Amino acid sequence: MTGNGFKRCKCRQDGRELGAKCPRLRRKDGSWNPNHGSWYGKEEVPAGPDGKRIYLRCGGFASETDLITWYQAAGRLLDISDAGPEGHEARMEILEMIRAAHRKKAPMPEYEELHRKYRAGQPLQSITFGEYWATWVERRRRLKDIRESTLLGYISHWETHIREVLEKARMDRLFVPTVEAVFTRIDEKNAALLAARESDDPVVRAGVRGKRPTGPVTKQRVRATIRTVLADAEREHLMSFNAAALVKLDAGQKAQGLVWTKPRIEAFQAAFERRFAAERSAPVQPKKPLERFKVWLATPRPSPVMVWTPAQLGEFLDFAVSDRLYALYHLVAFQGLRRGEACGARWVDGELEERLLAIAKQLNNVGRTVQESAPKTRSSEGTVALDSGTAAVLRAHRVRQLEEKLAWGSAWVDSGRIFTRENGAELTPDWVSERFERLTFAVGLPPIRLHDLRHGAATLSLAAGNDMKIASAMLRHSSQSITADLYTTVLPEVALAAAEASVALVPRKIAVGEASQTAGLPSVSHRDHRRPTNSA
Repeated sequence: MTGNGFKRCKCRQDGRELGAKCPRLRRKDGSWNPNHGSWYGKEEVPAGPDGKRIYLRCGGFASETDLITWYQAAGRLLDISDAGPEGHEARMEILEMIRAAHRKKAPMPEYEELHRKYRAGQPLQSITFGEYWATWVERRRRLKDIRESTLLGYISHWETHIREVLEKARMDRLFVPTVEAVFTRIDEKNAALLAARESDDPVVRAGVRGKRPTGPVTKQRVRATIRTVLADAEREHLMSFNAAALVKLDAGQKAQGLVWTKPRIEAFQAAFERRFAAERSAPVQPKKPLERFKVWLATPRPSPVMVWTPAQLGEFLDFAVSDRLYALYHLVAFQGLRRGEACGARWVDGELEERLLAIAKQLNNVGRTVQESAPKTRSSEGTVALDSGTAAVLRAHRVRQLEEKLAWGSAWVDSGRIFTRENGAELTPDWVSERFERLTFAVGLPPIRLHDLRHGAATLSLAAGNDMKIASAMLRHSSQSITADLYTTVLPEVALAAAEASVALVPRKIAVGEASQTAGLPSVSHRDHRRPTNSA
């Protein structure tokens, strides 16, 4: 292609553009006037199956040389595609890319890159990660092949961490350093947050109040979100490899549960009082009155996963026994149900006389709504054996619920759930958690999450002498290794008994108490005894 160049201009006569007919375009000798008009070209492109003639018309070039160079580059790109219907479709796509580049006064597509994509069967036009993300989310919602709660988690990662870095990144140039930039940005925000906490300016400190740094586990989840999206893009041949799968991060280990011992409680209480005093004396006060419960809830704990001792659990249950949801707390504390499983439990799935409860449904907060779904995993669907005390608590709860049903009359909502609001409607899981935390604060116990009652149930089961297999079956884990990794917090009483049992296995001629009195004294054998000499 050379463009078959000609010149035209924007001059007007009688309101009409003269174009190629302007007399100023040529000199008196018939040669082109280099100081007037610009160069335009027109080349015919191979026709498609329908035989319709197709042209590439472009203009605005400063010189004929520029025109010829541009048309030669365009012709080289159009020659990438093969003959035939499929080749024609690709040629038309390349033609549109050439026209778009000319309109935007942008460089033409790179020949090597376009040639590679065509031979690899990949889409020729590049899209950004943000563009692909929008279509990916829409497709997931339409197909409903991902839990809504899981998809909301992905969207949260996008809005909080991914968007600002990857939104405009081209999919075909999404390499490992590009994805690593997401986590570099997270580290920068963490450093800024920690610096703001230590600032001498109270306004700066108030600006980060309640905010927490992004930890290694969350980083792992953000990477998993990117990897999931790019895996679909790779299957669609938008890219040749999944860069997120090659990004290395610090291992995100789940927090190990700790027991609320006396020293830990004292340290937490002191930290809470200091935090409350600082919040109350801050010059910048929140719009709502400062609430001790909120400050208590936000005070850092020794570990995100904390467990009560049996005495502390008993104190809570005694305090909450008159609460409407006492049976729910009791069930979670001793049978280890997840929050959503407890909220989704139905009377039709229970056999109180047989002391059995099937876990068939769960309720989850999805945005501002509550949705029912199957349990978390296939192994989570199972039947829980109830102790006689828990069965009695549920029977008493059933009597109370029937009384409420009579009181509400026709306004009663027959949801079929074991645990409901006063009118029979379904519970909101987040509200149940807050209710549990407020009861904990009211009784004066150290804070734990409602989910930590499940952790405590496993700990109690192991402390009672049940083996790991039984505890794993109660929690409905897919393998015993999951139970061993997550739910083996040792209660102080159990640890002390185990320590005494270990010492008792070793036969001794000297009692342990007597041995401790002589511990550290030098022992002198007959062989090593030497008479003192006068030598230096």
